[in-house]
Amino acid sequence: MTRILLTDDDEQIRTTLADYLRTFAFDVRTAATGAGFRDAVASGGVQAIVLDVMLPDANGLELCRWLRHQEDTTPVVMLTAQGDPVSRVIGLEMGADDYLAKPFEPRELVARLNAVLRRAPRPAPGPDVDVPRSVRFAGWTMDCLQRLLVSPTQVAVALSNAEFRLLAAFVAKPGRVLSREQLVEATARSTPGSGPSVNDRSIDLAVSRLRQKLNEAHDAPALIRTVRGEGYVLDAKVAS
Repeated sequence: MTRILLTDDDEQIRTTLADYLRTFAFDVRTAATGAGFRDAVASGGVQAIVLDVMLPDANGLELCRWLRHQEDTTPVVMLTAQGDPVSRVIGLEMGADDYLAKPFEPRELVARLNAVLRRAPRPAPGPDVDVPRSVRFAGWTMDCLQRLLVSPTQVAVALSNAEFRLLAAFVAKPGRVLSREQLVEATARSTPGSGPSVNDRSIDLAVSRLRQKLNEAHDAPALIRTVRGEGYVLDAKVAS
């Protein structure tokens, strides 16, 4: 079942659309604010997003740009009362995959969601990364199908697309120093032009986020070490 995050501050629209989408076998999460949107994204598992432009505490366009800066390629359909061409162009430039002006037929939203999901790149570990169904390292278990980390204390930690590809690269070559260039290659998206490009800076940010997740649920020494002038290394033994 495809999990959708529906973010709209209008309770009636939010409830009506959520109920309608569920009749098409979507698993719908909802949020009414920008803060709720960020929390839902951080929890992981979202496969498509419906995002209203006007929220009480945030601008949907800025939230879309924030999402793309997280190296998150989840398809986004923007909803707005402003259907003029300039607003559409701005939304697409911010990283939205489609744009739907209010009022609209709910069935059209379903069609657009299905279209962006078909176009979305298939998540893949990347070149030269061969990871089994699940792997274990330093007490952690990485579920490669669900994209979940389970800590030594059995706390589930969701992974974003970028975090999954990055960790997949590390567990494929434990104990080996991987340069930023190698990590860029291993975590590049499978579909060219599908969002912000992966570069050295984004790799550093992704490593930082991944380290936070590895240390959030379990107080232990850093598993991903920086090797000055060379790159990063997963300092743990990996078993499938």
